[in-house]
Amino acid sequence: MSNKKVAINGFGRIGRLAFKSLIKRDNV
Repeated sequence: MSNKKVAINGFGRIGRLAFKSLIKRDNV
């Protein structure tokens, strides 16, 4: 269970970073 939580947390982190970079690209 903890492994799944860590994986989800990691995915959320990467997703947020990608989303931020995407927004930055759109703005620029």
